[in-house]
Amino acid sequence: MKNHLKHLLLFAMLTVCSVATAVAQATLKGKVVDAETKEPLIGATVAVSGTSLGSITDIDGNFTVEIRAKKAVLVFSYVGYSELRREVNVSGSKADLGEIALTPDAVGLEEVSVIASIIKSDRQTPIPISNVKLAQIEEKVGNLEFPELLKSTPSVYVTRESGGYGDSRINMRGFDSSNLGILINGVPINGMENGKVYWSNWSGLSDVSQFIQVQRGLGASALGLSSVGGTMNMVTKSTEAKRGGSAYFGIGNDGYRKYSVSLSTGLMDNGWAVTLMGALNTGDGYVKGTNYEGWTYFGNISKVINEHHKLSLTAFGAPQWHNQRGTMHYIEDYKNSPDGGRFNNGYGYINGVLTGSGYGYNFYHKPQISLNHYWTINEQSSLSTSLYASIATGGGRRVRGNHTEWLTIDYNTGRPKDGAMMTTDGLIDFHSAMEANAASENGSEVIFTNAINDHKWYGLLSSYKNRFTENFTLTGGFDGRYYRGYHAEKIDDLLGGAYYAPGSKALDFQTSDAILKEGDYVQYYSVGEIVWAGLFAQAEYTKEKWSAFLSASLTEEAYRYHDRGGAPIDGKKISDFYHFLPWSVKGGFNYKFTKNHNVFVNAGYFTRAPFFNAVFPNNNIVANDNAPYEKIMTFELGYGFSTHNFNLALNGYYTRWNDKTTRRQIGDEYANITGLDAVHMGVELEATYKPVENLELKGMFSYGDWKWADDVNFTLYDDMGTPIGTYNAYVKDVHVGNSAQMTGALSASWEMFKGLKLSVDYNYAGKNYADFDPSNRTDKSDAGVDAWKLPDFYTIDLGMSYRFDLCKGLKAVVYSNVYNLTNTRYIADAKDGANHDWRSALVYYGFGTTWSTGFKIMF
Repeated sequence: MKNHLKHLLLFAMLTVCSVATAVAQATLKGKVVDAETKEPLIGATVAVSGTSLGSITDIDGNFTVEIRAKKAVLVFSYVGYSELRREVNVSGSKADLGEIALTPDAVGLEEVSVIASIIKSDRQTPIPISNVKLAQIEEKVGNLEFPELLKSTPSVYVTRESGGYGDSRINMRGFDSSNLGILINGVPINGMENGKVYWSNWSGLSDVSQFIQVQRGLGASALGLSSVGGTMNMVTKSTEAKRGGSAYFGIGNDGYRKYSVSLSTGLMDNGWAVTLMGALNTGDGYVKGTNYEGWTYFGNISKVINEHHKLSLTAFGAPQWHNQRGTMHYIEDYKNSPDGGRFNNGYGYINGVLTGSGYGYNFYHKPQISLNHYWTINEQSSLSTSLYASIATGGGRRVRGNHTEWLTIDYNTGRPKDGAMMTTDGLIDFHSAMEANAASENGSEVIFTNAINDHKWYGLLSSYKNRFTENFTLTGGFDGRYYRGYHAEKIDDLLGGAYYAPGSKALDFQTSDAILKEGDYVQYYSVGEIVWAGLFAQAEYTKEKWSAFLSASLTEEAYRYHDRGGAPIDGKKISDFYHFLPWSVKGGFNYKFTKNHNVFVNAGYFTRAPFFNAVFPNNNIVANDNAPYEKIMTFELGYGFSTHNFNLALNGYYTRWNDKTTRRQIGDEYANITGLDAVHMGVELEATYKPVENLELKGMFSYGDWKWADDVNFTLYDDMGTPIGTYNAYVKDVHVGNSAQMTGALSASWEMFKGLKLSVDYNYAGKNYADFDPSNRTDKSDAGVDAWKLPDFYTIDLGMSYRFDLCKGLKAVVYSNVYNLTNTRYIADAKDGANHDWRSALVYYGFGTTWSTGFKIMF
């Protein structure tokens, strides 16, 4: 098999090289630039229509392309810009086409890029960036989770975690989503209370995104974001300039099905443009008991009022439900199960319908609507304003009652609790529990509830940009938000009983002898309220050889807690507002000392307000007045080399994070930790090489050293938020867990002949440690003992796409992907055990071989 593969690649390389070295008739050169800013576009494609000939632009936007006739049609394309076709006639052997100006391909795209701080050129600001373009998204996504598109990015680690639909997670430089800045069209989507991003809420992003930019480290965003590890900017397809549409159908492993359709009017003569898209994903799930259904809808209506004003209304949402695996397991239990890495014992059947038990089912709908106004004041200045709203509803299943053990897997072991009702094949026996409930004289002894996490979020984001001189640009703006998060549990299913009696756990507005039905509140009911107002400014100065930037932000954040279900404290059920004033400052310098070489340096310091649950740790109106600001200092140094067919970027970073706040789930309990310090440092290398026009080779390597810097104490709480006790956790010099500190990737993309593209991706992850459990580090003997180190692993993915004309006016493309081709068995996530070894660790295995294929028609 390996020899055949070597021979095939050798044959492919020889074929490509023989075509590329054919005798040319004429050589054309020119420069591709942005039509408005005249900024060079790096990596733009220049193709000779009807042939495999072409080129890409270098760091200055310059290109050279050979043609074999005196007359040809050149096609210029770049992500986010309208395709340009130009017919050329050449009388000699050389010709200079001068500047080729490309314009944005969507209404408002240029302005969205300003709000989202998209970097079009790596010499604009000294920030390490990685891009994923529309073509890559379409070719690679298949049935992958959206964050997995970024797994070949330096210092990025992505897993599907529990394996449920949308349950993936992403870490960058060792920081999870709560410490990254995540934006869609410039609008931040990090949770207001804890900073987290739950990707199941955004599972349709792969259907509507046309461009993703990862800015590692400080990032160029001027907003006061929690971007300790980096920033992800996602720009949706917006309103496409071309009239037409598409229809897609895809299939894959484990019953995967996907259907989507999109329509666009293009920009009409009256200045209006409309784009609509809808999609449906269904499947049984790779992990047992994780079937799902997810919808996606997207709409954009835009109006070009005149040359100075544009309006754009965008709505996007991805309502979904999915069963999920709620617990990790011991490696021994995976090995003993016939399902292997797919093992899941947290579900059963009710009347023949697959049903997840506690933490085994999730549903959510988080639509986001934004109205954007783009005002081109004059040639130098513009104002972009976004008014947005998100009203989210949904939650996850919990098991409550006097006999929760009947239907519960122990989260500390991944095994059924003592007294659990299980079938002979090792699944939850809901039937027996329902019979017991029906026979009970005291109502249901065990029930299903939904842990509701609804919210209403309104925001105003406005950014003013003025290019005062050819070299100096100032950007400033306002970021205002108002948020109310509703947290409660509601009875979802009495499981065969007539009613539920809360007894001593009755809420304040209920009596102790209350008789509750489905839809009634239980356990808790609270509201978190946050008011946010921030100012930001960024100055950029650019010369031919160097550029620099300096930015700062100041934010007023106010928190208030409403305890609707708890008893009054000092006669009150609503806390006072607690105010915080975090700020940030960062700057950088980039120097281009020859045409091909550049170096950069940047640094920043910022404070961050503690998260909401650190201010109100007891889940009542009593606040922790001593909750500290988190303090982050970071420094980066980098080098870049670029030619027309080769690009290399090398950088090193150091981040010191003091007084970090984190919350760790420990079975049914949780630990609230404050004052934790960490040091993250490392190096990153990324390179792209195009030996010939239709073959692209990419590689990356990153090595980090991320450790907790001190021991801390923490308070342990039960599932009702009642403090259990305070303990010391010995975590000094323990490696930060659940994120590979050494990663590598190699990929090749080859257009074998016109329309047919093949790709192969190799990804490696190493130096990955189990996430620490503070409850396993309370003994002094744990001091200096590192967490268990997971085995290194690699995966190989293959992809194919073929574009062709179906008939007049119809184009088509076929996509096919195989992920983890070698069926590598690997551990992707782990929680450290009491003995800090593989036997005591709880883990999730990564996915084995999966596949998808799809067919798309474009008209």
